[in-house]
This record gives sequence, C-alpha cells and structure tokens, in this order.
Amino acid sequence: MLRRIAPVLLVLAVAFAAQTALAQTPFDISKKSRLADIIARKKLIVGMELQYPPFESANDKGQPVGLDVELARMAAKDLGVELEIKDMEWTGLIPALQTGKIDLIISGITGSLERAKSITFTSPYFVTGLCALTSAKRAPDVTDVSQLNDPKRVIAVKTGTTADILSATRFPKATIARYKDESACVQEVVNGRADAFLYDQISIAKHAKEYPGVTKALLKPFTYEPFCIAMTKGDFDLWNWFEMFVTRHKADGALDALRNQFVEPLLKS
Repeated sequence: MLRRIAPVLLVLAVAFAAQTALAQTPFDISKKSRLADIIARKKLIVGMELQYPPFESANDKGQPVGLDVELARMAAKDLGVELEIKDMEWTGLIPALQTGKIDLIISGITGSLERAKSITFTSPYFVTGLCALTSAKRAPDVTDVSQLNDPKRVIAVKTGTTADILSATRFPKATIARYKDESACVQEVVNGRADAFLYDQISIAKHAKEYPGVTKALLKPFTYEPFCIAMTKGDFDLWNWFEMFVTRHKADGALDALRNQFVEPLLKS
C-alpha cells in the first residue's frame, strides 16, 4: 500500500513546488506594469489627434498645443520622464493603445460604458456634452435637438465619436451622414447639405462663431460627456497612478487653470 502512495505523494510534492515557484507576488506583478516600463524608459507616449482645438491641435510651427497637450506634459513632469506625442487619426487611437504603440490616449475621449468594455478610464478631467450646429438654410426652424429626429433631416457626425455611436438610437428617423474629419461635418452644415452636426459644446460654440449667419449653435448639452485618460485594461498600477494624478490636480486647481486658459475664452468671446 505504501508503495502505491509514495509515487502519488511525490507527484503532488513536485506539483506544489512548481506552483510555488510560479506564484507571483504583488511586487512581481507591479514590475510588469506599463507604469514600470514608462519609468524605466524615461518616456511617456501619448496618442492624440491634433485636429481638435482647444484640446489638441498644431500651431503654425507644427507644434502640439491645447488643453490635452498641457495635461500630458503635466503628467510627464510628475512622472519625471520625457513626453512623446503621437499624432494619429481618431479611429486609430484605441487600436494603437491595445497593441502597445502608445501608453495612453489623452485626446478628448469620452469615457463610456461601451468603451469601458475594452479599455480603462480614469475619472474625468473635463466634462462637457453633445450639442448641435444647425444649418440656417436647411433647419432654420430647429430650436431643440429632438426636432432632428425626422425623416427629412440629415445629421452629420464624425466617425467613431460618441455622436456617431448614439445617433442611430437617439435619432432613428433621421439620415446619419458619417465623415472622417470634423471639418467635413462642419462644411456639410455650412453649405446646407446637412441639417446639423453633433459634437461637443466647446467645438460647436467655436464653429458657430466661425460661420455666423449660415449656422446656429444649440448649446444646451443633451448628453453627459466625461473626458478621461484612457489606457489598456488590467493594469492596476498604471490606472492607480493616473487616477491619483487626476484627483490631485482637481484638488490643487491645475485642471481649472487649464480650462480657464483654453476653454473659457471660447465660451465668452
């Protein structure tokens, strides 16, 4: 009987030893965090689309400027590393994050329940909402976004944005026209080919001032749009650091200062 038990005990002992050897401590897991990689390489790589003023765009010298750019610089400074900004098309940002080409997305990306299934978000660093830029030619009678849910209406949206995602369910009777570029959506309204363009409050206010007379802004937000820092799923250390980063700079007034610098002038002018 003992001869039969001994081999079994040996196998169990070997299995236990192997499992113990493979077990990871919290410190081992932490060393595999992207946060550790960023600190080791001394560089933070942030993806954004530089076509979204006042959050991110390029100045006349080709240098990135805007609220999100300054937020990324602030994060790199707090981490004690250099900053690299990768400019890419909006629809390529999440794939680039998931394949490890960038560390974060800081690009006016809205934290949503659907997106949170595939990527992780911090708490919001800025909150806005979708509004509508309407055409004076096609939609002079539209005073509320609910009037856009009509078979005769054409609504322009930018591909991959929250406006694109919700438009089909929010305005099922209207025709939804999708475009890759924000400027193309605006021109559809300006030239009377679309009744409205749905985008965030700040951008809509800016475009209405750029095209007075031919456009009108409906600036009462009809959605909740929290702009968050986005990262890959499953990395607690990276999320924890950036969650603390957002929380601390909300408390010390740095985020309010960025809003006052980049956003408030557009709303007041």
